Amino acid sequence: MSSCAILGASGHGKVIAEIAELNSYKKVEFFDDAWPRKKNIEHWCICGNTASLLEKISNYDLVVVGIGNNKVRIQKYQQLQIAGGMFDVLIHPTATVSSYAKLGVGTVVMANAVVNPFANIGRACIVNSSATVDHDCQLCDGVHISPGANLAGNVNIGASSWVGVGAQVRQSINIGREVVVGAGSTVIKDIPDFQTVVGTPAQNLIKTKL
Repeated sequence: MSSCAILGASGHGKVIAEIAELNSYKKVEFFDDAWPRKKNIEHWCICGNTASLLEKISNYDLVVVGIGNNKVRIQKYQQLQIAGGMFDVLIHPTATVSSYAKLGVGTVVMANAVVNPFANIGRACIVNSSATVDHDCQLCDGVHISPGANLAGNVNIGASSWVGVGAQVRQSINIGREVVVGAGSTVIKDIPDFQTVVGTPAQNLIKTKL
């Protein structure tokens, strides 16, 4: 019986659990550092914390980090990978992912998302519901493209950056690492590292680190 372990018993984790089931993983179990105070999430069992998963990691055919915070997600991914966790790309059946696109392990593509030809997406990324990543985009590790956000062609995004709900990014834009693009923003010029931008057109709010 194929089994999936999800680290992070959150709303995001619940979405991942359903995608795993839709991809024929019959046994889905959660791990969360709130355990043992928290023992269930909906009908799924929380079976332990990070340390518990590290001990049992060879028992699972797939391991997914269900944590929304980009830097924490990539840190946990690296920790579990070193321990021998089996990672893959998890794609919702309604998503459209080009056979010419490249997706790093640990990445999740959610319902109705589109990843077009020759996009290159790093490890432990999230392409959320109805988001679009157009041709030739380059996303580094730990990037999150939120629900309904759209990247035009040839967009480059640095590690652990976050494009908010419904944001739009013009073609050939370069976005640095650990950048936050606010919900509904329109990005029409390059953004350096560690910036938070909001509005239409998107303007710098404050220098930040996620």
